[in-house]
Amino acid sequence: MNIETYDAVVIGGGPSGATVADDLATKGWRVFLLDRHGRTKPCGGAIPPRLIKDFEIPDHLLVAKARCARMISPKDNQVDIPIENGFVGMVNRDSFDEWLRERARSHGATRLRGNFDKITHDEDGVARVHFSHQVDAQGSHANTMSVRARFVVGADGAKSEVAKHHIKGAERTKYVFAYHEILRAPQRQLNYDPDRCDVYYRGTLSPDFYGWVFPHGDTMSVGTGSADKGFSLRSAVSRLRETAGLQNAETLRREGAPIPMKPLPTWDNGRDIILVGDAAGVVAPASGEGIYYAMACGRMVAHAVGEALLTGRTQCLKQARKQFMKEHGKVFWVLGIMQYFWYQNDKRREKFVTICEDKDVQQLTFESYMNKVLVRKKPMAHVRIFFKDLAHLFGMVKA
Repeated sequence: MNIETYDAVVIGGGPSGATVADDLATKGWRVFLLDRHGRTKPCGGAIPPRLIKDFEIPDHLLVAKARCARMISPKDNQVDIPIENGFVGMVNRDSFDEWLRERARSHGATRLRGNFDKITHDEDGVARVHFSHQVDAQGSHANTMSVRARFVVGADGAKSEVAKHHIKGAERTKYVFAYHEILRAPQRQLNYDPDRCDVYYRGTLSPDFYGWVFPHGDTMSVGTGSADKGFSLRSAVSRLRETAGLQNAETLRREGAPIPMKPLPTWDNGRDIILVGDAAGVVAPASGEGIYYAMACGRMVAHAVGEALLTGRTQCLKQARKQFMKEHGKVFWVLGIMQYFWYQNDKRREKFVTICEDKDVQQLTFESYMNKVLVRKKPMAHVRIFFKDLAHLFGMVKA
């Protein structure tokens, strides 16, 4: 039987995989996108203006536009940070991801629902991707199939099977486990604002991360995360719902998943396989933000694969990680230090929220978040923030 050969087979149809498929298909390459039907990844669903602009996201996908973030300390100190001259878009991952996959298909990618099985290599050295084709939405009837690929892109999530079997060092990845509940948004409630994201820094809600209440139009995401496997995320979300006055809100669904803590040291096998998105570990420390970085990573991987296809030089694959770390590595490093220090205990969390009252901190933080670059145009503001941080660190400022 003649097995079809594609320039690239993308395993996984989340934001990163769909972006790789779309970018390569738009360039005219033959792309096969394999995505499995079913569970939606737990995610706050926040996307910054930079993402909306760079990836041409239509307004109808934004179910809410957050114009304020409220930081809430262990002692219930509440700091509102307005998002001046803009907003943070909120998306529902099921419809958002599906739109991205369909865009890739509309630009020429072949799309198929199925479960990835394994990657082998034929006698001529070309990779073969084996999978079970889901005949119906429930996946109860499946046919075993395979396609050949000049390059394979592993976009199959944090616990990537592609990474596990083909990428050196992937087994050393550490994870935060995230869990959220999708609730029907209350019509009238004193402490709920459909244009505000609430972030709770409290040890009872997470010993090393944070809890969130994010608006999604008619629904809302209430969740938390932790790397502590002994910490009950479900119990923490139950406490968060009580704290936010949402214990009686209708629960529509519950979702949980691991989230990688830092980029993998290697993204490719040096030959024909490369990782992207959560599989590559591109989730920002401290904030847990993943959608923008997944799609930015996807664009870089698509470019690297395209160069490898054009030139036949497999070392082009390494360009993706190199470019990503050049553009975002310093931000990840800073956020990693911030999470390690400020999230250790409630005393430090209290001080962290107090620091967020500072206007310099607010402005620089949101300028960096909205545009995805470290703000360098106000050096004296950075100096002031540095000395304020030291004052809080050494207890010279009361929380």
